[in-house]
Amino acid sequence: MIIRRGTKQDVSSILSLITELAVFEKEPNAVVVTEADLLRDGFSENPLYYTFIAEENKEVIGMALYYYRYSTWKGKTIHLEDLIVRENKRGTGTGFALYKKIIEQGKLDGVKRIEWNVLEWNKNAIEFYKKSGAKILNDWRVVQIDENGINNFINLNS
Repeated sequence: MIIRRGTKQDVSSILSLITELAVFEKEPNAVVVTEADLLRDGFSENPLYYTFIAEENKEVIGMALYYYRYSTWKGKTIHLEDLIVRENKRGTGTGFALYKKIIEQGKLDGVKRIEWNVLEWNKNAIEFYKKSGAKILNDWRVVQIDENGINNFINLNS
């Protein structure tokens, strides 16, 4: 297995992994991003995200997708959006290798923090993260406004 940077040629595999993760997270119909979106947003002159790809025998078996954020308290940070390993490759060290690569990237970039979300019911991931030295913040809540909410807000406040 090798870990390498994602390329334009990986876009269909990236979308396939995202779709597999959506099924795992019990949201099989939630993925609306397309290959065209992924190509434009990740491989243009000013990419919005970056990937590390886990590959075994020329087959993509996992990925980590991340982007940079800026904390008013800490400065430059990395947000790990998703770390995905194909179901039949879980437990092989692939997830650890991708996780390690993200942390190494953070060190290389001199970020002050790497952050991500984990579902409350994903106990295996939570335990893995705790053992790795990560902190699970119980007093913070994820806040989101979806496209419908954005439109409603704009319509009500115009």
